[in-house]
Amino acid sequence: MTKKPDAPNSSIETLLAARTFTRRVLFKGALAAGTMAAAGPYLVRDAFSSSGELNILNWADELPEPVIPEFTKKTGIKVNSTPFSQNEEQINKLQATEGEGFDLCAPTRDRAPQFQELGVLAPYDTAKLKLDNVLPAMLEGSTSVWTWDGGLYHVPHCWGSEAIAWRTDLAPGLTYDKLSYGTLWAPEFKGKMQGRPHSLLLGIGLWWDKTGKLPSNRMLDAFKDEATMKKIYDPILEFAIANKGQVKQFWDSADNTKSGFMENGCVIGQTWDGPPLSLKKDGKPVAYMAPQEGAVAWIDGWSLLKAAKNTAQAYEFINFIHTPEISAMVANGSGYNPVVKGADAFLSEVAKKNFAEAYPGNALDNLWNRPPEPSWYAELRTQYAEKFKAA
Repeated sequence: MTKKPDAPNSSIETLLAARTFTRRVLFKGALAAGTMAAAGPYLVRDAFSSSGELNILNWADELPEPVIPEFTKKTGIKVNSTPFSQNEEQINKLQATEGEGFDLCAPTRDRAPQFQELGVLAPYDTAKLKLDNVLPAMLEGSTSVWTWDGGLYHVPHCWGSEAIAWRTDLAPGLTYDKLSYGTLWAPEFKGKMQGRPHSLLLGIGLWWDKTGKLPSNRMLDAFKDEATMKKIYDPILEFAIANKGQVKQFWDSADNTKSGFMENGCVIGQTWDGPPLSLKKDGKPVAYMAPQEGAVAWIDGWSLLKAAKNTAQAYEFINFIHTPEISAMVANGSGYNPVVKGADAFLSEVAKKNFAEAYPGNALDNLWNRPPEPSWYAELRTQYAEKFKAA
């Protein structure tokens, strides 16, 4: 969701000219750029748009109703959707099939090194895309790490974060000035907390870095090499295992994040923004907010498969997604955030209010953007997460 910028026009101009990818430029700047004029209405232009199919591998909660039906209504193209809930699940599917059976997949920005090694993607013909519709900082998020061999392999779909969610009726009084990843490990939440194993480990590291207990350059040092990562993660894992009784459940999808809060006795958790904000939108007593250490931010996008059989339909779908009305439809229905110029004009008032409450104060300046993850890091992180989960 977006809000009007506090920055003057000169800051917006700086954003438009930026060549570097930084946390502040990407996210606060993107919000500023969101007030730019909307692109024109979506038009069906090509003969193929009246028929055909499209096969996509997509995040389960990032194409809410009625996005796909609306695309089919406008173009006549039938979409066959294969949903997944974790990047690892997506990568495994693509490894097993070498991309056969899919036209588009939906990687998260930080997984660029792993997808480059997979070798299943095709570069975009950018002349067939309406990339001028995309917020410059969001496009920079893709082009800065998904460009290799002279081609672009990723375009943005939506952005969001991972931070703290809680039941407001069962944990009243939590405020931004005191909220921390350390709050998850407070005695009053023993047996009432949820999270993903690897995310909880990262949160502990960010907490300990801020308090000075384990300086790690906001956990960025863990990306230097294997030895440094192990030096940082070994004490974090030891703490997590010793305090595993704090965890009520490990979530692995948007759906069981929601059921954790509403059915399984979870009071607090480290979660994506979409599930709790969807609950909040529906009137449930759930809040979501960035902690003092910074919300963990990400961009999900679309990549074209080498094995794609329906490339014309794939380009049509992406150009449809990159219209302000549809980018806002994705945001309104999912709880995540739009990446297209002018989408703010189509956001619901509830979505705007939820966004403002999720990122109070300096929270947008303090976002922790996931760096690109080399394969060795992803493998080690999985090992630490599995040890925590199995303990």
